[in-house]
Amino acid sequence: MPENEDHYGKHGEPRKYDPSFKGPIQNRSCTDIICCILFILAILSYIVLGILAWSQGDPRKVIYPTDSSGQFCGQVGTPLQNKKFLFYFNILKCASPMVLLAFQCPTTQLCVEECPNRPLTLGTAKLVTNDWTYYKKFCKEDPGEMVTADILKNGLCPSMLIPSKPFTQRCFPALGKMKGVVTVGNKTTFEDGEGKRREASELLPAVGNATVVIEARMVVTKIFEDFTQSWYWIILALVIATILSLVFIVLLRFLAGIMVWVMIAMVLIVITYGIIHCSFMYVNLKETPGANVTLKELGFQMDLSMYLHIRQTWLAFAIILAIVELIVILLLIFLRKRICIAIALIKEASRAIGHVMFSLIYPLLTFFLLAIIIAYWAITAVFLSTSNEPVYRVFNQANEKCIYANQTCNPAVSSTMKEECPKTECLFTFYGGETAYHKYLIVLQFYNLFLFFWCANFVTALGQMTLAGAFASYYWAFDKAQDMPACPVFASLGRALRYHTGSLAFGSLILSIIQVIRVLLEYLDHKLKGAQNKFAKFLLCCLKCCFWCLEKLIKFLNRNAYIMVAIYGKNFCVSARDAFFLLMRNVIRVAVLDKVTDFLLFLGKLLIVGLVGVISFFFFSGRSKVLDLVPNLHYYWVPILTIVIGTYFIAHGFFSVYAMCVDTLFLCFCEDLERNDGSAERPYFMSPKLHEILNWQQPVIINYLYSGNCSYCI
Repeated sequence: MPENEDHYGKHGEPRKYDPSFKGPIQNRSCTDIICCILFILAILSYIVLGILAWSQGDPRKVIYPTDSSGQFCGQVGTPLQNKKFLFYFNILKCASPMVLLAFQCPTTQLCVEECPNRPLTLGTAKLVTNDWTYYKKFCKEDPGEMVTADILKNGLCPSMLIPSKPFTQRCFPALGKMKGVVTVGNKTTFEDGEGKRREASELLPAVGNATVVIEARMVVTKIFEDFTQSWYWIILALVIATILSLVFIVLLRFLAGIMVWVMIAMVLIVITYGIIHCSFMYVNLKETPGANVTLKELGFQMDLSMYLHIRQTWLAFAIILAIVELIVILLLIFLRKRICIAIALIKEASRAIGHVMFSLIYPLLTFFLLAIIIAYWAITAVFLSTSNEPVYRVFNQANEKCIYANQTCNPAVSSTMKEECPKTECLFTFYGGETAYHKYLIVLQFYNLFLFFWCANFVTALGQMTLAGAFASYYWAFDKAQDMPACPVFASLGRALRYHTGSLAFGSLILSIIQVIRVLLEYLDHKLKGAQNKFAKFLLCCLKCCFWCLEKLIKFLNRNAYIMVAIYGKNFCVSARDAFFLLMRNVIRVAVLDKVTDFLLFLGKLLIVGLVGVISFFFFSGRSKVLDLVPNLHYYWVPILTIVIGTYFIAHGFFSVYAMCVDTLFLCFCEDLERNDGSAERPYFMSPKLHEILNWQQPVIINYLYSGNCSYCI
């Protein structure tokens, strides 16, 4: 007993018996009012930022083609009304991460009457008069007799033309007109529109490594085309994933024990199928020419589908899946009795969800609110990024002295300048602005991102506290049928919004600050990619790792703090401290129960992702019998990977209800053990079956783990 007293002394005092305590406190007051006020002011400032961005921005710059001078292609009443299509000098640069901040592709863009319809290079086009006349249509201005190197240096013409077709009035490479691309060693060739085989290196005689550039452009364009061909199938698959997740959760509610073991078996079956399929492909490619090339010999290839024709790739996949299955089997063997205990907790969670059925569809409300926040952030980001105005400056063409030289100007009003300096011109310089608003656009973008994180984390926290309050009402109701409120979810939601908006804002603010710091570190990492300072890279890597761990820790503390706030109505800091001390006083139970339950729920997510992924694989790879419905894709892994990632987030959203229920019941269970002793005067609120397994003495749990009793496994 002294050891227990010392243990409790280190981690706070255990709860005392209180006959008046019947679950979530009804008589509570507002908490963390300062944070509530700050959050309201932040929301108002977010609205002001949106209005400011909407008044200054011009989304037509994103929706409609705009050349590098800020003019809209095909606009009626302008010299460009017949030039409806936008041509990119180097479309590969549009894949730069900076496009996400500026929404402006960092390459010369030109309005043209038609997209290129034949492959040409600057060097070869100058050798044939007709080709050179055609090539000059895609130059900013006539280069005259300039040599090729000077033309490229001054950025007057693109280094090459690739056959393109218009999509949303923009010219994208038409890969169908560049047939028969073949890479042998370091030599890449393709078949041009006239049936002649040419080397890819011919396309860039003056730029450098043509092979990488050509292949990169082709891969990016192929991926883009695959999305345009399969987007509706991706949406349909995600809808199916949503229905499957909901059905699985409902089945788990009524058949918890059976479903857990079925879930474990199905996960093993899916992984086993993956091993068998990879082994089958490995054996099948044995006689295929070129399939025995090693990954080291093949090297890095921009066309990722090439790796699927190599035996070593499928061998690697089979080995990785075998290792994963071995780890899962070993975990199941060593945790088999802990799994029995976790199943009992999942059964109790299923009973709780049975009394709070509305909790199953509450994630839809969270998805809806998050969709609104994401849409608001994206629209505001677009308007902010298109707020830049074309800046024009005076350029002196004759190198004569002029008082207006290098000053900003308006091309529509330049009569005075022309009178005093007839050899000057008012030319477009860059997108920007001279006002404070334009100078601090990047700051406003980061502020927009910060408020997006804060609002998104607030909505997530609101869902966690709402569900925690509802499930706590179930646990602390001695008579589940009589003592529970009529609408526990709505009652908990009302308490959270009325009294604890400040606490929700406080916890989400801390998390948002850490997330913004992580974004800034990624931004710095992008900026320092070319740096040779290894110590700076090492330090940056350490910081990124530390803040990733810190974010995970804060999410864990916030989650348990919201549960305590929902029950006791105290402020965020006190609730976080109480939750942490309660977990530390029951650290063995945390390891035995909570984390094993999380592992089982993770297997459930893995099962849904695996099922949807396998179905998607059979459909998009053409192995199903509905070949007429399969879209024609360059890389069938593009929609499959998108669907798998989307399915995981959907499954995570629905399984978060069970996870929140388990976490809430676990904390309530620990509180129940400290408050009561199971006597007639101080009875436990937990069910007799749960109490029989989760005895209050921690050594009893350990003895149970090494016993053969597994009567609650199903």
